[in-house]
Amino acid sequence: MHEIKNDAFYDQIKQYDPNSEDHFVGEVEYHLLKDDKPYDGVRSHREALAAVFDQLQPLNSDLDKAKPAAADPDAFFYCPNIVKTDYYGNVHYDAEWKPNDDNFGTTVPYWYALMEPVHGPKNKPEDFKKVNEVLFPNGTDELDIYEWSTDWSEFFDDGHEWYGACCWSIYDKSMDRYVVMLVSATD
Repeated sequence: MHEIKNDAFYDQIKQYDPNSEDHFVGEVEYHLLKDDKPYDGVRSHREALAAVFDQLQPLNSDLDKAKPAAADPDAFFYCPNIVKTDYYGNVHYDAEWKPNDDNFGTTVPYWYALMEPVHGPKNKPEDFKKVNEVLFPNGTDELDIYEWSTDWSEFFDDGHEWYGACCWSIYDKSMDRYVVMLVSATD
């Protein structure tokens, strides 16, 4: 398993964080990978995570503790509409999930992590759609998506504190590549 260093996706998302060496949109850090071995379900996803976290060293991590749960592509790529922006600039969406004291420090939806970062400019639903169209140019029908627990690496400690922590791995059968998305942010 190896990281893809040059990809049109990386060029496209530079507009969202032009000064970064990493590949962020909102709070989502993206890693694209390729494997010479045939796809083998969860085992391959775990190897993709291992390849990414090997690069993030030195971190205390125990990937054996990571628990995967299959994610539905329709729910994962759900993109809410903006209902209103209040006087203080807070954006309100037509989504069931709402940020509140009960769910901070837990997993946030992918759309929220991309559109509502702790630091930097907020993104719009159009940005969410554009990023994913470039990331998955053949659509989302051929994707295997796993959401992973985040209690196995200190990478996620900041996110557990307040904003949220997320770890997703996606295998795109049509492109034979993996995407690992990480979120961990606090104020």
